[in-house]
Order: sequence, then structure tokens, then C-alpha cells
Amino acid sequence: MRVSDDRYTRDRARLDLGLRLIRHEARTCTIRLWTGLSDDRIRKLYRSYVKDDDGRAVLRHRGRSPRRIAFFFRNAEVHFQAVQLASLFLMYELLGSGPRGIEGRYRVGSLEAGTMLCLAFEGYQELHSPALISFEHAWFLLAALARRVELGVARCESCGGMLLEDLLARRRVACEDCMPSWSGVRARHAPVAQGI
Repeated sequence: MRVSDDRYTRDRARLDLGLRLIRHEARTCTIRLWTGLSDDRIRKLYRSYVKDDDGRAVLRHRGRSPRRIAFFFRNAEVHFQAVQLASLFLMYELLGSGPRGIEGRYRVGSLEAGTMLCLAFEGYQELHSPALISFEHAWFLLAALARRVELGVARCESCGGMLLEDLLARRRVACEDCMPSWSGVRARHAPVAQGI
């Protein structure tokens, strides 16, 4: 194989991943991060292949990517979908078990990892209609779980199910389904607020 053939294959893979990310309505900065394509090349891809390609309108989002983990705790359904998405990240080996618990096993800019991220997100979309988590929120969830500064994965002490854990908040002992049965235990063990 000649070097130019290998370069063509790599460029083709970058363009294919870029198109896939555009169809998932990823922001330009996210597409650039995962593919290495320039902003101009991303705009040309959108205009040439996506803008009027099919009946479904693909939006181009502007501004900053999501940065708040509170989104994943806004209600029980979003939390449930986020937990399932985190499970898919584990299945696609974007996250894995390490000495400190769950840790990232992907490399930003890797075409293989970018493809796995897309596959995990597409699997999530097949499980949920309507899907409440956008691709940008999915990418933020993966990065937050890999950093383990604000967000982590824990097991429910009642049923053993997986749940997201806000590492900066008071520890949660049960998932949404087990909360009613744990409410009496939590009330007895909750610290008493003084001077209120």
C-alpha cells in the first residue's frame, strides 16, 4: 500500500465522522475536536451533503457546549436516560473500570473513539423516543464521567442498580425507584439543621 492510499483512507474516515457528527447536530468546535477538520471544511460539508439532503432539518447550534451537570438531575426521566447512556459508554469501552472506579478509555481526536461515541449515542436514540439528551450533552456526560470531578457512577444501596452521582453534593443512597422505600431511613439519618 502506498502512503497516499493510507492518507486517503484516513481523510475519508475524518470526513465520514464529520458528516455523522453534523447529522447528530454537534457544534462546530466538537466536530473540529474529534475530526481535526477546519471550520471552513465543516461548513462546506454541511452545505454540500446535509443542508438540503433529506427531509429532516439538521440544525447547526451556536454558542458554548453544555457545561452543567445539573442537567442530568433535572428530573427522573433525564436521569434515567443519562444512566442508560453511561451504560452504553461502558459497553462501547469509552469508559472502563480503573483503580479509582470508572475512568475514561478514549482519546479525543481518535477516529475510532469518535465512531464509538456516535455508536453509543445512536444506540441511546434507539432506546428512547423522544431522546431527551442531545449529542452535545452526551459528549459532556462522557467527559464529566471520565474526569470524575463533578460526576461519577454509583450503585443504589437498595437494588444495586446503576445511578449517576453528583460528587459535589450530599451523597445519595438510592435511585429514583427506591427513594420512597428509603425516605424514612434518610429522614432519620439526615443531619439536623441548627439555627434555622
